[in-house]
Amino acid sequence: MKLTLIYVLLSPTFGMHQYTADLARQATTLGHQVHVVTTSMAPRDRYAPGVHLHTPVAHTTTGFAPEGARPAGVMRVWRQIMALQPDVVHFTGVHLWNPLLLALLRREGVATVHTLHDLDPHPDAQHGRLIRLWNHLVMIGAGRLLVHAERYRQQLTRQRPSAHVHTWPLTHTFLGAAAEDELLTAPPARMWESWVLFFGRVERYKGIDVLLAAAQGQNGDPPGVVIAGRSRSALLTSPGVIHLNRHIGDRLGWELFCRCRAVVLPYTGATQSALPAAAYAFGKPVIVSDSGALTENVTPGQTGWVTPAGDATALAATLAEVRRCTPARLAALGDAGRTWREMARIEERRRLGAMYIAVVGERTVTQGEARSGGNPALQPNHTPDCASATLASTFTYSPSCPDAISEGA
Repeated sequence: MKLTLIYVLLSPTFGMHQYTADLARQATTLGHQVHVVTTSMAPRDRYAPGVHLHTPVAHTTTGFAPEGARPAGVMRVWRQIMALQPDVVHFTGVHLWNPLLLALLRREGVATVHTLHDLDPHPDAQHGRLIRLWNHLVMIGAGRLLVHAERYRQQLTRQRPSAHVHTWPLTHTFLGAAAEDELLTAPPARMWESWVLFFGRVERYKGIDVLLAAAQGQNGDPPGVVIAGRSRSALLTSPGVIHLNRHIGDRLGWELFCRCRAVVLPYTGATQSALPAAAYAFGKPVIVSDSGALTENVTPGQTGWVTPAGDATALAATLAEVRRCTPARLAALGDAGRTWREMARIEERRRLGAMYIAVVGERTVTQGEARSGGNPALQPNHTPDCASATLASTFTYSPSCPDAISEGA
């Protein structure tokens, strides 16, 4: 079934566009007509050529910024969405307008999906209380919910039917469309230099203080850690640490992932992250803390290492172990991670397609009930594909066995 899919992302947040662009790319491979309704400030180079971008607003700030209170903009977004005659509208990031747009779409009988990224806001989130209220409104208004960790799926199924909550791991990379095409062509060449890589915007909840303390335990043998990403404060300086305090473009990011020994996520207040999958795409192992759902995508001794969140001593010991590993050992871990990601990508595409078919079928049946007074014999498509309706929520990954899928609860 070919559908008209609209992804809605009304903030210019780079990471959310990376996520949305990947979903849109995969939807085009499934044969769907794909549109993105977004801000004119969106990073267009993230999106594949087959994805159509529409920019009825020019938002320059995050989803809870004061500019979201302007009513004229929401109506422009609404008119743009409806002009495209969507089968499914999928909201992929945070914005104040989303609950209102969900209610309007529900009234018009349009199927909706909403991704929830942070059920538990980061400890230093600027709008923590507002995010919780907003999450509640989205849970009420969306036809289907998508989360990217099994622990959060289980949390949501206490409030919504399990068939309405979908999950799969985050598997996208940090690359734009052109570089992503290059990555798909052939595996990148790997080197195993002496340092581990912290990649992305530097925030306190990401455990940067823990990483700096752990790096000092490496006897100042530089460079033990490369931190690649902007910091809101000054340049981070510590023995054994190099800080690239700037936006990291695709070419430099590619080089860093190829050269590093491993990728490290020492987070103390995480939900989930796509960085393990990005590391696996480059055949590199991962070090994560046991914060949030990070451990769902890393198997100790097979694809990387897990350390206690906030424990600099344990992280220092792990960094020392990584430095002692032979290239052959690191390559074996990276190969297992790459296999995990390849299998996860296949499963993600299947679940993505099943989710959209399910929510459209559900909406069609609901509309038929309204027209026929609830008589199943008079409903169009009155024998929906129940298997499709539940397909995406009845399985969970078994990270300890990358190519195995096991029945979930």
